[in-house]
Amino acid sequence: MKKNSVDRREFIKTSVNAAAGMMVGAGLPPRFMRPSSGQSTSNSPAKRSLKFSVIGVNHDHIYVQVEAARRGGGELVSFYAKEPELAAAFSKHYPNVKLAGSEKEILDDPSIKLILSASIPADRAPLGIEVMRHGKDFMVDKPGMTSLEQLAEVRATEKSTGRIYSIMYSERFENRATVRAGELVSAGAIGRVLQTIGTGPHRMNPTQRPPWFFERERYGGILCDIGSHQFDQFLYFTNSTKAEIVASQIGNLNHPQYPGVEDFGDVMLRGDHGTGYIRVDWFTPDGLATWGDGRLIVLGTDGYFEIRKNVDIAGRNLGSFLFQVDQKGTRYIDCQDVHLPYGERLINDVLDRTDTAMNQEHCFYAMELALNAEKQAQRIDRPR
Repeated sequence: MKKNSVDRREFIKTSVNAAAGMMVGAGLPPRFMRPSSGQSTSNSPAKRSLKFSVIGVNHDHIYVQVEAARRGGGELVSFYAKEPELAAAFSKHYPNVKLAGSEKEILDDPSIKLILSASIPADRAPLGIEVMRHGKDFMVDKPGMTSLEQLAEVRATEKSTGRIYSIMYSERFENRATVRAGELVSAGAIGRVLQTIGTGPHRMNPTQRPPWFFERERYGGILCDIGSHQFDQFLYFTNSTKAEIVASQIGNLNHPQYPGVEDFGDVMLRGDHGTGYIRVDWFTPDGLATWGDGRLIVLGTDGYFEIRKNVDIAGRNLGSFLFQVDQKGTRYIDCQDVHLPYGERLINDVLDRTDTAMNQEHCFYAMELALNAEKQAQRIDRPR
């Protein structure tokens, strides 16, 4: 790999350090709706606090999740990881946080109101169900579950317990350009949204991956896993509440040595308020300075946005970038000071039993679409 390349692990840690201490916006929109304000605000009300813990640190997204909760007023008090090397790495990052002796110790602690997890994807739903049954709320990395059967059980448990099961779709919640685009779309900047086109390329780095990464039943398939971000954004930007999978396909196009890997997938979908196209893959070349040139195009009746999630290949430093094209011209919108409201809204939801960070049905429906797309997909493996 070239020396100027930044892998996903380093990118996440850099993003976490940059995010620490940032204030978040104050607007609290109805869930399943976009923010009502067309402007970001730097004035937040006094933050409230609650204690939260972590169970499962198998993906480095956990650091992004923790920082979101801390920005929102959460206090990380304990964590549990059964893998000694992962526990040691987490303790190094948060040296003053207690390592619990078991999951049960955390689940049984009445002072803990919220549990975060980035465990192995197939283990996330069973853990979340236990969390909700113990009277606590749950914030989990995507994918929030790996099968439709798991989704059905999670839905039933959420309904019976009244707890929150929030999936952090970080490409939207933790990307400043995407947050700003949502505000501008809500303000009518490009008219009525007609379509989203979302791409999620990733660098594979197979020698750095744990065994579960290569086992489809544990990561859920490429459309379930990294594709779930794109389904969330499709629903959000088109404001669709119903959608159908028109066509989907998956394949292992260039990694026959890893038969459990799906390295390519794409989807066409049709919603009640717009259409979408999704492509995800594991083909980011080493020459790119980050782990993936993720993009989102939001097409409206009066213009469009293009979001470069991680890098501007024209030469700007790493970050998230927003470009707007409309009837007046083409412009770049600086988003470095845009605030990320998800963490504070979730903390308030836990304390107030409200529904402002993300509509619960939206949260589940994005995963339902991803799981159905994975289930229905045609195989297009390269001939051997």
